[in-house]
Amino acid sequence: MTDYAAIIDRSLVAWNETDPDARLKAVAASWTETARFADPLADVTGHDQISAFIGQVQERFPGVRLTRGEILDGHHDTVRFTWTLGPVRGYDVLVLDGDRIALQLGFFD
Repeated sequence: MTDYAAIIDRSLVAWNETDPDARLKAVAASWTETARFADPLADVTGHDQISAFIGQVQERFPGVRLTRGEILDGHHDTVRFTWTLGPVRGYDVLVLDGDRIALQLGFFD
């Protein structure tokens, strides 16, 4: 059985890492090399672009941590979860390739 919480929590390490080199390593541990991340503000592909976008989010919300919300469920290779980033709340849908993210689609509440 897939441990969806562990996959999400590992990705949150990248979202909360402020050191660019450490963040890129965390992204590589959580997303596939050709992974795509898309939300209303971005549509990026690959480790470098995902890491750079995370850095932009951190600049916009300095000192604020992304945390997993109360909802988390999944089946097969798909999982959804809620999250908070300071005053911003939303949910994401992930498509997995094994234990790494191949596609992440973000939505704001």
